[in-house]
Amino acid sequence: MQTRAPADPDVREFEATVTAAAGGEVVLDRTYFYAESGGQPADRGTLAGVPVVDVQTGDDGVVHHLAEDPDLSPGDEVVGVIDDEFRTYCMRAHTASHLLYGAGRRLLDDLGYGGFDIDAEKVRVDLATTTDVDDAVLVELERLTNRAVWDSRPVSWEEVPVEEARARDEVAFNTKTEEGVMSDADTVRLVEVEGWDVAACGGTHVANTREIGPIEVLDRSNPGEGLTRVEFAVGPGAIDRRATVRRAALDAARDLDTNVTDLDEAVASLRAERDDLEAAVRTYKSAVLDARLADLPTAERDGAVWRIGTVADFDPNEVGEAAKERVGDDVDALAVVGEGSAPYVVVATTGEVDAGDVVDGVTERFGGGGGGGPTFAQGGGLDADPADVVAALRGG
Repeated sequence: MQTRAPADPDVREFEATVTAAAGGEVVLDRTYFYAESGGQPADRGTLAGVPVVDVQTGDDGVVHHLAEDPDLSPGDEVVGVIDDEFRTYCMRAHTASHLLYGAGRRLLDDLGYGGFDIDAEKVRVDLATTTDVDDAVLVELERLTNRAVWDSRPVSWEEVPVEEARARDEVAFNTKTEEGVMSDADTVRLVEVEGWDVAACGGTHVANTREIGPIEVLDRSNPGEGLTRVEFAVGPGAIDRRATVRRAALDAARDLDTNVTDLDEAVASLRAERDDLEAAVRTYKSAVLDARLADLPTAERDGAVWRIGTVADFDPNEVGEAAKERVGDDVDALAVVGEGSAPYVVVATTGEVDAGDVVDGVTERFGGGGGGGPTFAQGGGLDADPADVVAALRGG
């Protein structure tokens, strides 16, 4: 016995006879509860007044898993009540996934089904395609999908011979998630959205696309090579999401003193302004750092002229690049110690002094670690006051 839900998805209440019962597991002579399959979750509801927590297909047919033992026996007559809100949501969501795939047929190359799933918050469809699904493609997928809803296209389903279905090039097969639809069967159920999409599918669907309501794409990701995962909300969830996005866009437009339609231009202008400011700051910092290095006091060691001192508010990489550019102008070596909670040392030389040996000497005495070559080296993690490190560098 298979569920009658796919064939008669609008049934919400029915009577049936118990054929087997053990604990909280019940099998009926007929059922309109949808058993979890193909990425669509099991229906919710009650059976004999007891909440149904799961519905699965077993060896003996569709098994209803109840929250507690209803103390039923074979031959008992029971009433099943299907949760209308959740069934309706699943019907909308499942048909919406077919619309999205139909939109993909019009936009994506080498399209194939990679997976499908419905949960209480969103729907996901995994599309196997060689097309890069960038922002522009994603927006167009959403636009075409919602247009198919607006067009009020009839949705129908029928059983056809398996070989006939396979011979039709336009039929989409999701063999991974639709296990059981074609397994050991002579026929396959095809669901067709008129003029839009046709696919082998065992789920529950609306009779017309207008019943779906709005569809809002939430995100995309890449769950595996060659796959693009598109997640979307349907109906009330899409309405709420759209309101959130709209509110954020209006807030951003107001903050940028523009309107929503010109928001992209305002953001581009703001980004250009930011880039100009960042470039100006880099130039300013470079000039300040160069001046600070030039002002470091000099000392003579073993016939070489050094500049040795501390700097603050610059990281070791910034200091290192500046030191390498300045050394040789008027000194043979530059040794700079960074002030702050994490002192570091940077040494740049013309080669007369081995920078690596200098940094090794500092880290051996004050801890930390580092390294480099004859003309440049740096170390960090020094456990010392920067002034003590400078004194050591000056004293040799």
